[in-house]
Parts: sequence; structure tokens; C-alpha cells
Amino acid sequence: MPPAGAAHTLVRRSHEERVLRVLQQAGALSRGEIAERVGLSRTTVSDITSELLERGAITVVDTDAAGRTGSGRPAELLALDPGSGQFMGVDFGHRRVHVAVADAAHEVIAAGTAHYLPEAPWSARCDAAFGLVDRLSTETGVHYGALQAIAVGVPGWGNRLSADGVADTFVARFHAPVTVDNHVRYAGLAEAARTAADTAQNLIYLRLSDGVGGGLVVDGRLVRGAGGHAGEFGHVTVAGEAGVLCRCGKRGCVETVASVPAILARCRELGVPLDDLDDLRAAVAIAQPTVDRVLRDAGTAVGRVLGAAAMTLNPSAIVLGGEIVTIAPTLLQQVRSTITYELSWLPDAAPVVRASALADSGGALGAITALFHESPMLADYPAHAAPHRSRSPHVHPTSNDGARWPS
Repeated sequence: MPPAGAAHTLVRRSHEERVLRVLQQAGALSRGEIAERVGLSRTTVSDITSELLERGAITVVDTDAAGRTGSGRPAELLALDPGSGQFMGVDFGHRRVHVAVADAAHEVIAAGTAHYLPEAPWSARCDAAFGLVDRLSTETGVHYGALQAIAVGVPGWGNRLSADGVADTFVARFHAPVTVDNHVRYAGLAEAARTAADTAQNLIYLRLSDGVGGGLVVDGRLVRGAGGHAGEFGHVTVAGEAGVLCRCGKRGCVETVASVPAILARCRELGVPLDDLDDLRAAVAIAQPTVDRVLRDAGTAVGRVLGAAAMTLNPSAIVLGGEIVTIAPTLLQQVRSTITYELSWLPDAAPVVRASALADSGGALGAITALFHESPMLADYPAHAAPHRSRSPHVHPTSNDGARWPS
């Protein structure tokens, strides 16, 4: 049996969860109404709501004076504080972290980005994320007294990085349950969640950034795979043994041809000195022919891989993410043309090929979507949550249907 103190904490947390859940579902209520709905005594509800008010999880929004009959002191109406930041999504890229915070109404109430060096250790990356969270709180007034859950997206495979301590670091800082998964898969989930129902059932997402990764939605379900590696298109070989050595140890992977560093390096190799995406944007604006050729070569490689995936999965839509897709329309055009050719023998199977609608925020927003466990896209999807070691409430929202992201 757990010690008496631990048992009391568990009971207390359960009571807090019930109070927060009924406020989330019903909106503003008096303490008496809360007590009636959750089946607790008014004394217990008064004690719980006092602590939640002190933490900033709930707020007094009005009294029942307008509709009250008879004498007596008007009762305060309590509601979840929209600024408390109910759910947090974190997307760690190779050079930056993006954080989004959604309230109990599923509205994004704070979002921002912080940068770090690509060689920064995870301790420094987490510090950058925490600094960003603090800055967002200062700028927007959002606080985290009722933070219910956090989803953290990381490059590569969430299981391994969670074991390395990323999840534990977030648990220690925020005292809330933390789930870690692949950040590109989260971005794919976000794209599918805001895609028309008839095309979201079968969708391939690919992000071209410092690396190349992907996510799959098959028959309306987000696919993780047996070991969490589904959608790793970046390490499909396209150039053979004559290709550039990839960080995975092979040669000629998609990542060595179509990632941002690979495209910039290829341009420099051919005599066009491009150091960053701003340089690439300027070269695209003047239709620099060498840069155009490099982009088309990259688009062809990506298109062949996605064409093969399309023949395997028969998706309705293929979505390309990453800033370079917006900067260089030629790249997307070449991917689309190559896929069209690859599927020319089966024209009715050609998917819609489009750029991401969410840009850099997709991973963080998809991470929040993943916290809405009732989403049908996450049915049977493995959850990898860090142990919950706090008194903070842990309330799962009832539905993802009402999620609203900024356009």
C-alpha cells in the first residue's frame, strides 16, 4: 500500500481533476454547482477551488447576482483561466525550438520560436525551450498553473531521446505528464487534422529541413510502426554508393540530396556561394540557373521516393513541409511532376501534392493535437508518457473535434 501521504495526494489530485473537468465541460459555475456536479462536499470543493485560484488554474469571472432571487451574498462564478495554458506542444528542430500553448477551449494562446546552435547539447536545447516559455508568459500573460499535459517532438526517435532525459527534464520543470515522439510525425498529424476529411484518411507528410523526415496517416490513423520508425524517408537511398556520405552511415540518402544543408552545399560545389536560406531566396528570385538545376535534382529525388510510397500506400494527399518549400516553388513543382510521372500508368491514383499549410508551427501544433486523445487519428496509437510525479491536475480533453488553429 502507498504511504498515507501519497494516498492523500492521489485523492487530492483526483478531486482537482474532477473539478477542472466539469469546468472545462460546463463553463463558469458556482462552488455549489461544482459540488453538485462532481459529488463532493461544499467544504471540499471550497478547499480545492481556493488552491486552484491561488495557482492561477481557475479565475472568478462573475457572480450570480443578476439572476439571483432572495437575500444572501452573491455566489462567485468560477471558470478555467484561459491564460493558464492547459496544453503545451514543443517541437525541437536541429537549430530551433517552437512552442505552442493551447487553453481549455483548444485555442492557441501563445506561440514562439527560440534558436540554438545545431551542435547544442540537449541540456542547452531544453534551456532554450524553458527560456522561450518564460518569455511567452511575460509577453502574453499566459501562465502554467493548470498545465495538464505536454507533448515534446524531437528529431529522430522519441523513445531513445525520452530515455536520454528529455521527458524527465520537462516533468521536473512543469510537474505535468510528458509524452515524447518524433517531431515530424507530429507535424504530419497537424496537417492531417486540418485537411478535408476525404483527403486526411490517407496522407504522406515529408519535411525538408536540416534533415528529412516524414509521417504517415493510413486509413485515418497516425502510423508509428513497430519500432517508431515509420516515415523515415530521409534515409532511403537515391544516389547509391557514389552519393554523399549521410550521417546515418550510408551513402546517397534523400537527406544528402534534398535537405537544406545538402542543397546549399551542392550549390556551393557548383560555384554559387549560398550560405543560408536568405541567400537561396535571393537566388530563386533572379532565377539563377544553377540553383534551379539543384532544386530540380532534389525535387526529382524526393518525387521518386514519394512516388514509390504512393504506389505502396495509395494516399489521397502528399504534403511537403519546411521553409525551403515556400522559398523555392520549383522544388515542389518538380516533386509534383515526378510523382505524376511515376504514377502515370495509374492516373486515378495520383494524389494531391501541396505545400504545408502550417509552416514552422506544425510540429508544436501537432504535438498539442496528440494530447487530445479522443482524436480518431490517434486510436490505438502507442502513448509514451513519462511518469506523473506531481500534484498538478492531469485532465484529458474530451474531443479534438473543436480544435482551432490560427490560419
